[in-house]
Parts: sequence; structure tokens; C-alpha cells
Amino acid sequence: MKSDATNRRAAIIVLDGVGIGAAADSAAYGDVGSNTLGNLAKAVGGLMLPSLQRLGLGGVAPIEGMPFALKPTGAFGLMEPASAGKDSTTGHWEIAGLKLARPFPTFPTGFPRDVVDEFAARTGREVICNEVGSGTDILERWAAEHVRTGAWIVYTSADSVFQVAAHESVIPLSELYAACETARTMLVPPHDVSRVIARPFAGEPGAWNRTTNRRDFSIAPPGETLIDALAAAGIARSGIGKVDDLFAKRGIDGGHTTGNTEGIQRILDWIASGSGFLFCNLIDFDQLYGHRNDVPGFYKALQEFDNAIPAITAALHEDDLLFITADHGNDPTTPSTDHARENVPLLAVGPRVRPGAIGRRASFADLGATIGDWMGLEFRGAGTSFLPLIVAR
Repeated sequence: MKSDATNRRAAIIVLDGVGIGAAADSAAYGDVGSNTLGNLAKAVGGLMLPSLQRLGLGGVAPIEGMPFALKPTGAFGLMEPASAGKDSTTGHWEIAGLKLARPFPTFPTGFPRDVVDEFAARTGREVICNEVGSGTDILERWAAEHVRTGAWIVYTSADSVFQVAAHESVIPLSELYAACETARTMLVPPHDVSRVIARPFAGEPGAWNRTTNRRDFSIAPPGETLIDALAAAGIARSGIGKVDDLFAKRGIDGGHTTGNTEGIQRILDWIASGSGFLFCNLIDFDQLYGHRNDVPGFYKALQEFDNAIPAITAALHEDDLLFITADHGNDPTTPSTDHARENVPLLAVGPRVRPGAIGRRASFADLGATIGDWMGLEFRGAGTSFLPLIVAR
């Protein structure tokens, strides 16, 4: 049934990997001490992010260089992860109201031989690598042989991912994507990884570089999400970045970007003329900087987003709610290059938002519940709406 809240819109901007302190169960994930924003602030001598500060980020947790704004313009709080896992799929699904009881499987010693052999047989190319490691290190060691042989580079990380790398001049993108789709159909329980990721790259020895043609092939959500509920109500749904991939393209249109700069422009475009619901992932924090322990790059990306906030908030319509959050942590200051089990910031802004504290939410799913409430749906998923805290009825 279509919602009566026909003029209302809602948007979520996920700053991929921008956590704000280790979750209570971080020890179980090997992430004690991870604090993406807090440790980054210490590493750069204090964060200068005036727009995020005005929205209330300094009131979420102690951040060097960011005192609490005495008169914040947004509502602010913190969300704790309730699902098992610390990857993008799990985080986005939980934001959309779906809580996972078990984590996706990981492969700390690489994939089983039978899985790799089946992938090679189905795709018609050999596999020369089946390792655990960061993408840049994997390319340094295996890219030259791949170029020489045309064989796949397959690797994973501490996350539940089956990654396939190929040089764009050796294997066409269409073949790489088809191979990843093949892997997705193969990887069923007990090897049901969260995501198959196409990792195209270019360059030559000593100067390999991953291109912007990455694609994620996620497992389908096992239950109802906010996106499903919006679709059933006839409310428009738009995705920016890898969001459509994370939901296996179920109920949401795609909008892949070359990075944060393009993503920010598309946010502005949607605010100007879009309708319904926007789910945006800005990936550069995670993909380019967190996984590479690049502190200066991470901070620069935050500054770029911070500089865009005034234009974003000024363009909001009367019945718009916009939320800024994250899906997990990816602390660039720790030895690890993997995701971290962290709490995430929660900022809300819009003409009708009442500035002030949202508090500490027990699940990311509270955000999906709040949007369902705002859009006039019965859907609350695994969360509890905090709409009364931020908008006067």
C-alpha cells in the first residue's frame, strides 16, 4: 500500500569505514583499540572539519580538535553494531533493518582447493593466486604473472570476500564481471561469502593501479529490508555508489561512481530533483585510504566531504531528512589493513530536525526503523524508531 507521506524524502549517506570507536565486542574481532575518527584525529594533530562539527559530531565521542558545538545544527548520536560481522554488506543490511545472527564465513588460509578448481573450470582460466592479503600487495606479487599467463588472481582478506583481479588489457571487463557472477552462483553454504568483488587493474610492473571499474556481487538479503518495504509502498528508491550491489540489486536502482567527488555531485543532483529515498555509499575512505593505511588521504577525503556539507544541507527541501553515518570502521592508523568492529556516528539534518542528542542506539537498524516511521510505513525491521527525538510530531 502506498504511503500517505507523499512529499517526504529521506537520504542516508554512508561514509564507508568511518567508525568512531571500538564496539563493546571488538575483542572478539581482534579490533581492540580501533577508533577510526579518534585515532585519525590524534595522528593529524586534531580534525578540522567545521561542517561536521556544526552538525554535532563533536558531541558523539571525544575527538581531538573537535570540541562540542554549543549550538549544533543537527541531531547527533552513535550506533552500535548488533549483527555478527564487520563488512559493508552486514553494515548496510543492518542500517536497512536486517540483523544477522551469524557472520559470513571467512577464509584465513585461502579458499578450499575444490572451490578454486571449480571456479577455474567454469570460467575457462587457471587461477595463479589463492591468498589472503591486501590488494596492493597481491598485485605487486602476482600481476606480472597474470599479464603473462592470463590466469585469474583470486584473493581474500579478513572479511568475507572472494576477490578476482584482472588487468583490463588482458581480460575484458565483461569477462571479469561474468566470472564474478559465476563465482557468486558457486559460493553457497558453507562457502557463502558476503561479496564477490571484481578488482580490475591497469598499469605495468612497479606501477600497477586498481581502476574505478570495481563491481561488487553481494549475496541477496535473507529477509525484508527497508528497501523492500519502500518498494512495496510504491516509494522511489535511488542508490549511489555500490549500494545496489550490496543489496543484490533488489529493489534499488544503481548509480556507480568513480569516487567520492562524483558521489557528492550525485547527492546534490538527487536533492535537486529526486524523490523518495536515497541510499548513498561514499567509498573512498575505505577503499583508497583505510585499506592502505593512508592517514593523509583519509583526512583529505573527510575534508572534501566536510566542504560539501553546506551545499548539501542548504539544498534540502522542507520535508527532507538526511542522515550521515557509516557501516563499520577502517582505522588507517593501526597495523591492520582490514575493517574494524566499531560503533558508527549518526548525524541527522533537515529543516524539520530538532538539534540535540539522539543518544546511543543499540543497533544500526534503528536508522532504518526511523526512516520507515518518517515515510509512513509500518516497517521497523530489527530496530526502534528515534523519530520522536529529532522531529516534532
